[in-house]
Amino acid sequence: MSRSARLVPAAAALCALALTGTGCDRGVHGTPGGHGVRDPYFPRAGNGGYDVTHYGLTLDYTPAGRRLTGTAVITARATQDLTAFDLDLDGLDVGSVTVDGREARWNRAGQELTVRPHDDLRRGRTFRTTVRYSGTPRTLTDPDGSEEGWLPTADGALGLGEPVGSMAWFPGNHHPSDKAAYDITVTVPQGLQAISNGELTSRRTHGGRTTYAWHMAQPMASYLATVAVGHFGITRTTGPHGLPVLTAVDPTQARASAGVLAKLPGIIAWEEKNFGPYPFSSTGAIVDRPDDAGYALETQTRPVFPGAPATSTLVHELAHEWYGDSVTPASWQDMWLNEGFATYAEWLYAEDHGGPSAQRTFDDLYAADDKEVWSFPPAKPSDAAHISAAPVYQRGAAVLQKIRQKVGDDTFHAILRGWSAAHRHGTASTADFTAYVEKRAPGEDFSGIWRDWLYGDGRPDHP
Repeated sequence: MSRSARLVPAAAALCALALTGTGCDRGVHGTPGGHGVRDPYFPRAGNGGYDVTHYGLTLDYTPAGRRLTGTAVITARATQDLTAFDLDLDGLDVGSVTVDGREARWNRAGQELTVRPHDDLRRGRTFRTTVRYSGTPRTLTDPDGSEEGWLPTADGALGLGEPVGSMAWFPGNHHPSDKAAYDITVTVPQGLQAISNGELTSRRTHGGRTTYAWHMAQPMASYLATVAVGHFGITRTTGPHGLPVLTAVDPTQARASAGVLAKLPGIIAWEEKNFGPYPFSSTGAIVDRPDDAGYALETQTRPVFPGAPATSTLVHELAHEWYGDSVTPASWQDMWLNEGFATYAEWLYAEDHGGPSAQRTFDDLYAADDKEVWSFPPAKPSDAAHISAAPVYQRGAAVLQKIRQKVGDDTFHAILRGWSAAHRHGTASTADFTAYVEKRAPGEDFSGIWRDWLYGDGRPDHP
């Protein structure tokens, strides 16, 4: 539905200029922010002209009617002189939009919510956009056929966002290159829990409804935000250095999950030894029912699992807290920097816990000659439907083993730890990574690894 806020006549009407016009802020000659950030696989994702620093989301959800009411307060800094800017929002009805407390004109076109502030925004200015919206949030189908967005569950809902599903439940700049802090407040019928990222700062019940407030202080890409509504058993423990650990488990999965979740603090300690200090202020897990989602996802500080996870899956998703959540891909083409590293974490964990060495796992992978694994290079997925396919995971991990072969264990582990430190809470590309490796091992020639293993077609001739 397309709709615009009514403007006051006369002087205010002069400010409602075309997208290429100039507003009422004297001296500003701006242009609209871009539609999308030209991601090679999701070109409409994200938007140009501003950088979000904080999301304040206030949500109210009733599972029985599947109705979501929300207010999003988005604090951002203009990176150019702006006459208008876009937010990504798929579905839902917009009731009003204000910028710095003043009504703004707006319209809808597909997933784009275009906002024309009352006054143009000067480059460098911090501004606050408030969007009030409601409706039945959608479940989206990815190019690979998996579902994301807002997933109804047996007793509530689950919000998952990789790669672009978060736009189904809140407006924002939905591309991994724009990270921000979050405060997520969710109100649900009394008796249900609402779990999200970061730390629970308050819980209060009034009039038959309970409100949960969660705070994520460190920067987070929107695809890593989550809300899980339902019945959960909550367990609070501590990990290394007193790190708070909160797990939320559907009662039907409690018995099956108990053993593996007990390993979580030890896994974090092992990953700190290999990858460096844990990058966030808490950790944990959400375990929902197997039919609620078709995959595990590394939602920041609290990965989501569809049923009790295997130990290797828990290792994988927690490794993403370093590789993917703290160091986030600059574009979806760089997905192997998430999945190749997390898969290699599985190889390393097995090596250190009585399983095959990483070299043996690598050798077995190469000898198996699985055509799917070698169907495209990890740094150049064939299309959007394959950014989570086997080459990104398995061949991505093989790239890391080739680096380890080249530089030896000591330098390799320094690279693992140094990479997560160099881009902590930021974004990085494949080019950033290859440059970093070459800098850390200046006497080595990596051109063959980059050519044959990272960017080359087919299985390389020699392992």
